[in-house]
Amino acid sequence: MLASAVEVASVIVIAVAAGAGLGAWFMSRCIKIVQQGSVGVVKRFGEFKTVDQPGMRILMPFMDRMEKVDMREFPMTGDQQAVITKDNVSLQVSATIFCQVIDVKSALFEINDYQLAVDQLSRTALRAVFGELSLDQALSERETINMRMQDHMADATVKWGVRLNRIEILDITPPINVVTAMSEQKEAEQHKKAAILKSEGEQQSAINSAGGRKQAAVLEAEGAKQAAILRAEAQMKVLELQAEGEKKALLLRGEGEAGRLTSLDTATINPRTLAVLQLRALQEIAASDNAKVVVPYEATSLMGAAEVLLSTLRSGGGKDDPPPAVSPAPPQPPAR
Repeated sequence: MLASAVEVASVIVIAVAAGAGLGAWFMSRCIKIVQQGSVGVVKRFGEFKTVDQPGMRILMPFMDRMEKVDMREFPMTGDQQAVITKDNVSLQVSATIFCQVIDVKSALFEINDYQLAVDQLSRTALRAVFGELSLDQALSERETINMRMQDHMADATVKWGVRLNRIEILDITPPINVVTAMSEQKEAEQHKKAAILKSEGEQQSAINSAGGRKQAAVLEAEGAKQAAILRAEAQMKVLELQAEGEKKALLLRGEGEAGRLTSLDTATINPRTLAVLQLRALQEIAASDNAKVVVPYEATSLMGAAEVLLSTLRSGGGKDDPPPAVSPAPPQPPAR
C-alpha cells in the first residue's frame, strides 16, 4: 500500500509538472510582448494578417505566428573595400549607412534580407560613385560623395520599405606611394607659397618705400612752394611799404616846397641875400666835372648884383644901408 501511494504521488507530481510545462508553452505561444520601438507582424498559416503595435498581444495557438521588426534607425558599418577612381588610383574606403524601416510589410515580404541587401547595394554604389571622381575630388568632396550615394541607393531601398537617412564616409586610405607623392606635392606648394609671399612682401616694401619718397618729395616741393610764396609776399609787402614811405616822403617834400614857395611869395627878400644865393647856385653848377656853363643874357643882372655886393663888402658899409641902385647893362645881341 505504501509503495502504491508513493507511485501515485509521483504520477501526480509528474502530471502537474507536465501540465505546468504545457501551460507555460501554451502561454508562450498565445501571449506576445512587443517592446517600444518595435512592431509585431502576425502571420496566420504563413500569410500576412496584421501589424501589432507595442504592448501585450494574444495570438491564436497553432495558427498565428509573430515576427518582431525594429522600427528604430540603425547604423550599418561595412568593412573597407577597394575602389578605383577616375584617374585609376586604387583606394580603400569604408562607409556607415544610417537606415530605418518605414514599411514593415515590404521589408519582410519584398526582400529576403533587407539588411544584407542594403549592405550589398552600398558596396556597388560606393564603387560607382568613386569611379566618377578623381583622386583630389575623392579626398576633398565627402559631402558630394555622401549625397551621390544616397541618391544612387534611394530608389531601390524605398521599394524594400527601408529609408536611407544619411551615409557617412568613414575612411579613405590611398596607397603609400600616393601618400608620399601628395606629401611632396604639399611641401612643394608650401615652398612655392612662401616664395610668392616673400616676393610680394618685397614688392610691397619697394612700393611703400617709393610711395614714401614720393610723398616726401611732394611735401618738400609744397614746402618750397609755400616758402617762395611767403618770401614773395614779404618782398611785395616791403616794396609796398617802401613805395608808401616814398609816397609819403614825396608828399611831405612837396608840402614843404609848397610851404617854402608860399613863404617866398609873401616874404620880402634882401637883394644881397638873393645875390649870394645866386652866386652859390652858380658855384655849384660850375663845380661839376662834366658841366658846361652857358650864361644867358639875363645873367648880366646877376653879375651887376655881384659887383655891388663886392663893393659894399670892400667899403665896409653897414648892414642896414641900402645898396646902391644898379643899372642893368644894355642888352647885347647874342653871339653867332
